[in-house]
Amino acid sequence: MYKNIKVIAFDADDTLWVNETYFREAEHQFAKLLAKYETENKIDQELFRKEIENLAYYGYGVKGFILSMIECALELSNYKINPKTIEAILNIGKKMLNEPIELLDGIEEVLSSLQDRFKLIVATKGDLLDQERKLEKSNLLNYFHHIEVMSDKKEKDYKKLIKHLDIHPSEFLMIGNSLKSDVLPLIEIGASAIHIPFHTTWAHEEISEEASNNFKYHTVANIKDVLRLF
Repeated sequence: MYKNIKVIAFDADDTLWVNETYFREAEHQFAKLLAKYETENKIDQELFRKEIENLAYYGYGVKGFILSMIECALELSNYKINPKTIEAILNIGKKMLNEPIELLDGIEEVLSSLQDRFKLIVATKGDLLDQERKLEKSNLLNYFHHIEVMSDKKEKDYKKLIKHLDIHPSEFLMIGNSLKSDVLPLIEIGASAIHIPFHTTWAHEEISEEASNNFKYHTVANIKDVLRLF
């Protein structure tokens, strides 16, 4: 399947390093702060609704998440939230932005093996400053020829990236943990993709099994399994 590949793109969050785990922890802390107003399940639902509503304004990433938490707290408290609670929410966000980078098992081994045979790039979405910070702290920058922080990961976004790389879609392979963002859009435009599931996925990135049944791609349990496919 991959004999024509020239460029391999890696998603960043939950493909190169741990990320979504910190969001789950933050959601739990947020629910504890608002426990006197609603149940944790209801708070989770309302926060998710607010995040999706705000994507068009703030995009993806921790900063948009923080703003959504503050808005959600204001609404759930009927605008009676204590300023100290707002401060605590901001501190949750700052802690997320300062979490250590925990590389997933096998990442450096795979990048080291592939870097002499392919052009390796990062294709991720999120806040530019935050993603640049994480890449710097990861000590992985030397493996990559190009870093692309995308506002979204839809077919048109990948087409734009592939045009910028001056290659044909059949020469492009994406590796990531999200079927919705890292796999299916690539298959739709004639590129290739490898899915590496992470143990927790943001609800916005989840798709039904039926939705992916008609697409041809590999799923591997661990990033090191990618090497066997080449």
